[in-house]
Amino acid sequence: MIRSRSPRAFFGDLRFLIGVVLVVASVAGVWLLVSTSRQTTPVLQATRTVLPGETISSAELQVVEVGLGALGDSYLAPQSLEPGAVAVRTLTAGELVPLAAVGDPDDLRTTSVVIRSTAVPADVTGGAVVELWHAPPLEDGRAFEAPRILVADAVIARVAEEDGMLAGARTDVEVVVDRDDVADVLAAITGGDAISIVPTGAGSR
Repeated sequence: MIRSRSPRAFFGDLRFLIGVVLVVASVAGVWLLVSTSRQTTPVLQATRTVLPGETISSAELQVVEVGLGALGDSYLAPQSLEPGAVAVRTLTAGELVPLAAVGDPDDLRTTSVVIRSTAVPADVTGGAVVELWHAPPLEDGRAFEAPRILVADAVIARVAEEDGMLAGARTDVEVVVDRDDVADVLAAITGGDAISIVPTGAGSR
């Protein structure tokens, strides 16, 4: 009796082909991941703290090569820096410069005001985010009303005397505030309010 050889099962061959495809796809995926991780993008990095409203130039920036992948388009490239561009928020030293942190001077929503504060903590320096509190004087001029918040998110630009400051000393401080808050700040200054600076603990923004 002659027995015929049974043909190979079609599904067995199909499983083999699927296995080969999966192995090839896995190898290709690993290769793509490694290749992408090795690619770097030149972007700009702040070399010092830049405050809102300050003009950004090559003096405050350096070019660094970093692997950002798909996020590379969210940061400022050397060729994208426009003359006269300003910071619209605080850039801390060492921070990669996001495109959203750079704008045109005409669109700037902040300005700086010099205040005289009755209490400046010794650790408050340029770039710090602070609250401005004020206490209007009473009618008799001998005391002040209860303190309340004047500006919730001001940024310190400059402290006139950073060394040897004592609590209660009157110190001139330049602060960056939103333009909508300028009128209230000027009214507090001209009204003789006692203005105090309170760090938020949020650091530079």
